[in-house]
Amino acid sequence: MGAPTSLRDADVLVANLSRGYAGVAATMRALVPLQQRERAVAFLDRAGMGIVGTLSLGEVVRGGWSTPPNGSARIWHSRRAPEQMFGVFLRDVLRQRWKLVYTSPTPRRHGAFWRFFVNRSDAVIAVTPRAAEFLDWHSAVVPHGVDVEEFKPPEDRAAAWREAGLPGEFGIGIFGRIRPSKGTDLFIEAVCEVLPCHPRFTAVLTGLCQPGEERWRDALVERVRAAGLERRVVFLGDLPFAQIRRWYQRVSLCVAVPRSEGFGLTPLEAMASGAAALTSREGCFPELIVPGHNGDIVSTGDARALAAALDRLLSDPSALTAMGQRARAHVVEHWSIAREVAGIHALYDATLTGTAPRTVHGS
Repeated sequence: MGAPTSLRDADVLVANLSRGYAGVAATMRALVPLQQRERAVAFLDRAGMGIVGTLSLGEVVRGGWSTPPNGSARIWHSRRAPEQMFGVFLRDVLRQRWKLVYTSPTPRRHGAFWRFFVNRSDAVIAVTPRAAEFLDWHSAVVPHGVDVEEFKPPEDRAAAWREAGLPGEFGIGIFGRIRPSKGTDLFIEAVCEVLPCHPRFTAVLTGLCQPGEERWRDALVERVRAAGLERRVVFLGDLPFAQIRRWYQRVSLCVAVPRSEGFGLTPLEAMASGAAALTSREGCFPELIVPGHNGDIVSTGDARALAAALDRLLSDPSALTAMGQRARAHVVEHWSIAREVAGIHALYDATLTGTAPRTVHGS
């Protein structure tokens, strides 16, 4: 199909008004180029992701009065409240011909202000069945997927680990923001307890730490130092995407134990790269993890259960490697990004024809 060069040629506009790069932006960075292979999808982006078909805010506002390619309306797809509010403004105040689609990953009940704007949508996507339960209504559940060609196992995981120059033969990784809500402290306590019994393993942490949480992170670094593990528990900092992708190929186990999570993409990416996963019960993890098959799952916030599960998984590196291979196969079969694109596009078509379903929930 190819990316449109102006809004006049597009039947869909995916909106991103945030300048930061986090989970939502990563989702759009993966999805939009694949969507553009099948239909004319333009991208409103302020994060500088460099995706073809990106339009400025001015181009979108001016182009919103042009006749859509199908003659009736365009899709405005938002994933955050600011983009949704702007879409409502364009449609209901400026009277441009938009159909609003909103994707909600959040498994919590929002306030009346947020719900008012989300309920102005023509269709609402929930990324998990649990997230759908917290909405007033939804049209479809479309889980996130992963590009299994971009995220894939290395030819030789042992060689990939040696390339990092860290101690041991195997890696454990936790990826994403370093903050209390992500359970970084739970991970540190677990590895400080377990790693002395498993000298073949080293743990790495990647991700941004916000200025207001630096003292909290420094306390974790001191905890590692006090345990004498500073060479085997390594804070790598905020890395470029290409480097994170390589670390997925190096580690044998990805740990993700957030205290709250909308979806949780990092275990999915790591599993596609051939790593097993150990997670809490947040986000998509209960649907993603088959305990004993492609990883393990522990109760949210349970540090003792996390340490016990980690000890169990590290006790048999061969079995852990086999889990990683099964994790890759599971993601390819059930969590491919192609399935996500197909689900989104089916809902676009239903929205444009006025046939998008609506499942209403209780208060």
